[in-house]
Formats: sequence, C-alpha cells, structure tokens
Amino acid sequence: MSVIVKPIFTEKQTAITEKFENRYGFIVVPSANKVEIKKAVETLYNVHVESVNTMKYDGKERSRFSKSGAVKGRTASYKKAIVTLKKGETIDLFSNI
Repeated sequence: MSVIVKPIFTEKQTAITEKFENRYGFIVVPSANKVEIKKAVETLYNVHVESVNTMKYDGKERSRFSKSGAVKGRTASYKKAIVTLKKGETIDLFSNI
C-alpha cells in the first residue's frame, strides 16, 4: 500500500509552488508519519527531501435540500503533506499524464 494518495493541484498550492519552487503538496494516508512520507517521495520521484510538514483536516458537515427534504452528510477527512526538496531539485508531476 502506498503512503501517497495523490498530489494537490489547487490554486493555493500552485501559488506556494510558484513562490517556493521546491515545495510540493500531497494528500497522504492519515496513518502515515513524516519519515514514511519522506521515503515514499524519495523513491517515487527520485529526489532528496529536506523536510516534511503535515496537516490533518476533519471532514466538514454539508447539507442540501431535495424533494424528500434536507439531506445531511459529511465530506471525507484527509491528511496533507507539504514536502520541501533540496535546492535545485524539482518534481515533474505532469510527466505521466
């Protein structure tokens, strides 16, 4: 089982990557720790990781109205990792599309 679920392609993460060219964001498995994330990125993308910052997000409650009344639910919770690479190294996330 892989630790990395998918890379993040949001406006906020793109702005961070443009400002700091060696920082990338990934959605990871909630049980993964920083050492596992570092090893997974290094082996998957063949780069050297300098540091890893992690954040946990809880799911948000959502509700909408339908013909049968109000429907309530939750979005999924997830863990995000911001990976900083050594200077001069980059990851081409669009190479395998």
